[in-house]
Amino acid sequence: MSNLVDAFILGIVEGLTEFLPISSTGHLILAGDLIGFDHPGRDVFYVAIQTGAMLAVLWEYRPRFLRVDPRLWTHLVVAFIPAAVLGLAFGKLIKSHLFKPVPVALAFIIGGIIILMVDRRGRDPRVHSTAQMTWLDALKVGVAQCFALIPGMSRSGATIIGGMLFGLSRPAATEFSFFLAVPTLIAAGAYDLYKHRELLSPQDAGMWAVGLIVSFISAFMVIRWLIRYVATHDFRWFAWYRIVFGLVVLATAYFGWVDWHQA
Repeated sequence: MSNLVDAFILGIVEGLTEFLPISSTGHLILAGDLIGFDHPGRDVFYVAIQTGAMLAVLWEYRPRFLRVDPRLWTHLVVAFIPAAVLGLAFGKLIKSHLFKPVPVALAFIIGGIIILMVDRRGRDPRVHSTAQMTWLDALKVGVAQCFALIPGMSRSGATIIGGMLFGLSRPAATEFSFFLAVPTLIAAGAYDLYKHRELLSPQDAGMWAVGLIVSFISAFMVIRWLIRYVATHDFRWFAWYRIVFGLVVLATAYFGWVDWHQA
């Protein structure tokens, strides 16, 4: 029962944060540490429940995916390759050293500062919809996504802000970030499940099911809200949230107010 409650909480955290520029992995690490989630397959669970958020994208944009747009899928493949290559090369090193609260907090702060800097530039976008993107635009966004390999930097934040930096409008960058989540999260989840298959147990089926279902529902709500939000708002509130939250984590770790035992 304890694991089911933990999975419910973490599913909500994943769904609410996956598509916002605030880092779902970072929030999962911090939330898991706070509630004492010490399951042997913890890190695999963090990656795998992102599949629920990915399924929310497929459902929301099912007409687009079912139409099998060759141009869209080509762009997604091109954008996916950079992070896939670097993830395979450095994934183990990153997990062993950076999947901890204090490094995550530092990434929160750095990412927040970057968002403020890019959002304040106020450049007129060159690309106003994903249909106008070229393969080179997709590749640039894919390179930006590589920064999301650092937990706390945020996959959606890296792709959205990177897209804006390279000339995409805020709505176009946000929508392409949703689309790019599909191959990225499928590959990351499948690879981690296969690599750590010895940690999987039929006894944990309920925990996995709860995490996936709850992340799907909460991510679906965020997707619909975010598309409306970015049409008329910038990301500065998310940036300040990241900075303040990161500073709070660092302060609590430094003064010993919270026992960040994974720090």
